[in-house]
Amino acid sequence: METKNNFNTRLLFTSNLAIFTIGLGFAVRAAIADDLRVKIFSVIDAAQSATMVGQALGMTFLGFAFTLLIGSSLVDILGSKRILVFSALSNLLGSLLVLWASVRPVDATSYTIVLIGLMLTGLGWGGVEGAVNPLVVSIDPENKIKRLNILHAWWPAGIVFGGLFSIAVKTFGLPWQTNLVVLCLPAFAIIMLVRGQVFPVTERVAQGVSYADMCRELYRRPQFLIFLCCMWLTTSSELAPGQWVDLTLSHTVGMSGIFILIYVSTLMFVMRHFAGPIAHRLSSIGLLWVSSLLAAIGLFALSRANSPVTAVLAATIWGAGVCFMWPTMLAVVSERFVRGGALAMGLMGFTGGMAIQFLLPALGKIFDDAKNLAAGGADKLATLSAEQSAQVIQIASRESFQAIAMVPLLLLPIFAAIWLHDRRQNKKNADQSVLNT
Repeated sequence: METKNNFNTRLLFTSNLAIFTIGLGFAVRAAIADDLRVKIFSVIDAAQSATMVGQALGMTFLGFAFTLLIGSSLVDILGSKRILVFSALSNLLGSLLVLWASVRPVDATSYTIVLIGLMLTGLGWGGVEGAVNPLVVSIDPENKIKRLNILHAWWPAGIVFGGLFSIAVKTFGLPWQTNLVVLCLPAFAIIMLVRGQVFPVTERVAQGVSYADMCRELYRRPQFLIFLCCMWLTTSSELAPGQWVDLTLSHTVGMSGIFILIYVSTLMFVMRHFAGPIAHRLSSIGLLWVSSLLAAIGLFALSRANSPVTAVLAATIWGAGVCFMWPTMLAVVSERFVRGGALAMGLMGFTGGMAIQFLLPALGKIFDDAKNLAAGGADKLATLSAEQSAQVIQIASRESFQAIAMVPLLLLPIFAAIWLHDRRQNKKNADQSVLNT
């Protein structure tokens, strides 16, 4: 008979691979963003090509947000296994659609096919988050911050692998579409791994909390809305720059932006394994406050970086800042709103996905507006020399990246207020405990 430890180990391995897969997809989308802009979107509309990239990448986050909301709401009904299989199939089909759009003659339909393909990969991403976050919490409910941070360490691991693979594709002169093929392999692996596995019930079900009580919990606690707003901002600080980094920094720092993404992801993979002790020393909200401060400093420095050295230094600060944001936000909500179950975590992820769905097209518009202005008008783009065009793209890259640098600053007063409130509440409870004894 399979022991409980072996059972948990298999489930954790499957969960880690699923998170690795969506990190791989994130890296692939970042790596092909400029190829989509140049090879497809510029052919359709050169003046609005970056906006089209932002809209296409935004569709990924729309799909992610939608499936995460539905998946987290229905995970107790459908089961984590079915949702993971759906996710793998979505990633597979979405990758094949984008691949098809890249090899057929470019026309207006190509744009639609890319949108649908990237939305499907987003559906797969959301399905993974909706299934594995409550799964890991149910396996070890006493160590949520530690477990969720270790789980999500495999997200940057996937980014590192995908980033290195994309570099190999360029180095060996392979077609850029090769990046899409690699996404199909872990999708097949996940389908094979979940066969025959029995998944535990979620923490909410194990505690006997009804579905209706789960829904009512979030409406009874208005503080949950504050955390939803914070999730919008933390996700914007982490995922939007990560998805935009290769398209922009490659033109400003003298090296491929994908190297920055690989470096930051390696940093995140290591640091997330130490989230538990750090949160224990600072508190989870204190950790988020420090993270927001570092993210703000790092993003501003990245927007001003003009060499590989300054880019790496700035990326180190930014990476250390955003490292703990996503998993710690999920863990904080799971700790504070236990009866909210998978729905609470799902709504957090949904909010984060929708934030990027709106933000990436906005970044694309900032890029295009700056590009057209620097060129002296959209009609002048086609007349620029190669050197002039490079200067225009450099200006647009800096302005679009700089636009996101102020977002984490908005988090500082919010987390500071929550942190102070928690400290006062803990002191009050401690004093009350002393009086009772």
